[in-house]
Amino acid sequence: MSYEEFGRRFFELAVTEPRVGAAFASIAGESFDVGPIPSGPGGVVKVLARVKIDEPGITRSVEDLIRFTVQIPLRINIEIDLKLDRLRYDVDGLITLPLTVHAVEPLQIHFDVDPPRPDDVHVDVASRNMRAELVRNLAQVDDEVRRVIAKQVAERGVTLSGVTLGTAVGVLPGIGPAV
Repeated sequence: MSYEEFGRRFFELAVTEPRVGAAFASIAGESFDVGPIPSGPGGVVKVLARVKIDEPGITRSVEDLIRFTVQIPLRINIEIDLKLDRLRYDVDGLITLPLTVHAVEPLQIHFDVDPPRPDDVHVDVASRNMRAELVRNLAQVDDEVRRVIAKQVAERGVTLSGVTLGTAVGVLPGIGPAV
């Protein structure tokens, strides 16, 4: 077996779905509020979102490079304060992040992921009443929710972009420095 073959096989064994999932496990169950965000003419309208992150799903693809697709499910309660009325929406969302793994000096595993774009965010918006449904369609609430989610994820750094995890020595149980 050549050094190149060994390195490739080591990566395939060391960089697994459970290990990458463990890196994202810290965000599962996290809740946070976004807003109130001023919106509309003169910022009169206020938008508040309560976000809960569920357990991410991880799938691996081994080709020339080892890639993962990380799917982060979200549950969001949105309230739009129009001063005269409050509109409420329940949103189920899913952020899809492509992740590429690289080897970097000195024997480290490095993850690259681009910040999500609105197209990487899928949402199912449910209006709580007919007035909210009308505003949802007229104001393109679904598109705005996708845009804000992508922006918030990028700003909060809910990615592993540029993160280096562990050294190759010690990544697998039973492997350590030579004595």
